Parts: sequence; C-alpha cells; structure tokens
Amino acid sequence: MPIISSGVETEMVVRYQTGTTADGSPVFRQKTFSGLKMDVSDEDLYQAAATLFALLEYPLVSVTRNNRFDLAEE
Repeated sequence: MPIISSGVETEMVVRYQTGTTADGSPVFRQKTFSGLKMDVSDEDLYQAAATLFALLEYPLVSVTRNNRFDLAEE
C-alpha cells in the first residue's frame, strides 16, 4: 500500500531569552509562527526571524523549522 505525502505548511519556532533568574541562569521562551508556505527557503525563514528579533529587546537563541505533511493511501 503506497502512501502519498503532501506538504501542508511550515512552522517557524523561535526560542529567545527573556532574562535571567536570581541565581543567574537564563530564562528562555519560545513562540511558534504557523501557516507558512512549504516553499519558503531556510535562509528566508531564518532571516525573517532575525529581522523580527532585531526589533525586539530579547536576543534570538534559535530558529527551528517544522514541516507538516498530510499522509494518504494512494
């Protein structure tokens, strides 16, 4: 039984530091931006995150790409 995989959307997950705890450990948060097109390049995705966080007071720690697919029988 062959399975067909169809790309649905891409999610961009950004992780950023919001400060430090009383003992000096970093405090991290993350935000997910969903509904992005599958054909966006990795470079464009990263550049969008970097540009957005350049406007904010929190430093960008990491950018993750999650691709979502629908699977169906052929």
